Amino acid sequence: MATPVRAREPSPRFLAVGRVLADSGPLLALFNAADHWHARVLAWLKEHPQVQLFTTWPVATEVCALLARRVGNPAALDFLRWAQRGAVRFDLPDAGSLAEVLAISERFRELPFDLADASVAEAASRLRIRHVLTLDADFDIYRDKAGRALVNVLRQAT
Repeated sequence: MATPVRAREPSPRFLAVGRVLADSGPLLALFNAADHWHARVLAWLKEHPQVQLFTTWPVATEVCALLARRVGNPAALDFLRWAQRGAVRFDLPDAGSLAEVLAISERFRELPFDLADASVAEAASRLRIRHVLTLDADFDIYRDKAGRALVNVLRQAT
């Protein structure tokens, strides 16, 4: 009788990702064709049409300001229209969000302060989303309240 072969666990790279929190970098790249990350972010989104993309208001504010400055107002408006069509959902913070953003910022004070990053880390914990779409290495350091690392989906894709 042949020895049964155990089925291999799929690698995390190939597991289905349901909800993902987007940081500023990939959103900026998506709306700036000259950005060297543009093609990679676009390809990732096309390969994962099932993903529900979320972001925070601080991220959206940063994206609009930087797109307007770097590319022009039409790019910032295109980002907002894209969001309005449901491509990305803006998370609404709750009453405890500010205190938690402050706690995260203090806990990771060795990193340069970044409200957008702290808001993503806070939303990830509150919404129980472990996957982030980011170009930022700081997300390798951030941990949720249980001490678990966030999963950078762009890094998984490589």
